[in-house]
Amino acid sequence: MNPSKGLNDFMKNQVLVKRYGLGFLGAASSQEEYASLFQELEDFYDLVNREKSLRKALASPFIPASKKQKIAQEILKRIQAQPKLSRFLLLLIENERFELLSEIITALPELWNKEHGVVTFEVSSVIPLSEEQKQSLQTKLEGIEKGPVALKYRQDPSLIGGLSLRKGNIVYDVSLKGDLEKLKAKIIEG
Repeated sequence: MNPSKGLNDFMKNQVLVKRYGLGFLGAASSQEEYASLFQELEDFYDLVNREKSLRKALASPFIPASKKQKIAQEILKRIQAQPKLSRFLLLLIENERFELLSEIITALPELWNKEHGVVTFEVSSVIPLSEEQKQSLQTKLEGIEKGPVALKYRQDPSLIGGLSLRKGNIVYDVSLKGDLEKLKAKIIEG
């Protein structure tokens, strides 16, 4: 296998995911409409994922796009999807991009935040934070950023204690593990 071909395919897919994601966001005229469309999109994806035969049919390169669109239209009718969502999904299918749907769904919240000036932080901790701790952290970060922030939480047992915050490519490590690694580096340096 050619590694550069795999990288090129990955980069192409990322460009397409962003392009379709931004198109989806452009259809939403408000936060409420975005939330409603996004929920319907997730519902559609969950339904298709539960039914393996549907997923295979919609992703198959051997089934004509027109037949896939008829299948999708029937599903969209059953879930009473908004016309904007129907147009979006049918366009994905028409352009043979249905396999990108999972990645688009994953990327949409981040794209929405970026388009609306909301800074996203990934917060890692050993144990789940309480609602009070989450609110306090959000308030402090909004003060530092001088604007709205979105926080995504995950558990990382390797941290030992404290927090690790990631904003894009920048990591703010205020964990015991990070402190120990800094101490180790100082000891090695002499």
